[in-house]
Amino acid sequence: MSFRLRRASVDDLDGVMAIETSVFANDAWSCEGMEHELASRDGFYLVATPDGDDTRIVGYSGLMVLPGAPDADVQTIAVLPEARRAGLGRALMGQMIAEARRRRVREVFLEVRADNPTAQGLYESLGFEGIAVRPRYYMPDGVDAVVMRLRVPATTTEPAGATGGLAGTTTETSESEQLQ
Repeated sequence: MSFRLRRASVDDLDGVMAIETSVFANDAWSCEGMEHELASRDGFYLVATPDGDDTRIVGYSGLMVLPGAPDADVQTIAVLPEARRAGLGRALMGQMIAEARRRRVREVFLEVRADNPTAQGLYESLGFEGIAVRPRYYMPDGVDAVVMRLRVPATTTEPAGATGGLAGTTTETSESEQLQ
């Protein structure tokens, strides 16, 4: 299956919330909170849709960067179970990192559930490192959060045709080319 990434808008709220409440059943964002995030000028949210069906959202991610701030926060990322294992989470995170770089951010932070080793492994493979634990962060479950940080690598210039940067962050279609 191939996917297309595009900028999210408030018009995507219902599709995003359907995933949010199914993936994060006990600690989902409120509809009002997510609407505020999607409308924020300081946010960068993407949705993923199956190639050829721009109305069906199968994943999303969001980054918050205050103007001039040296750091950014990955606010959220989720992919429906049927769209997992296709590189979509990696592609979404790759675009979050690329946006942080475009905004001249030096560090990106995120929290991840301590009981989610799959997500932690993805983030580690992208260069994030665990730096702290927030006890009982995720409520009502009382699950700890692992705070992770990525020191954003400097932009490099490569000769035409060279492989580098965020290699391996795309699915069957090139999301970076289709990103709107």
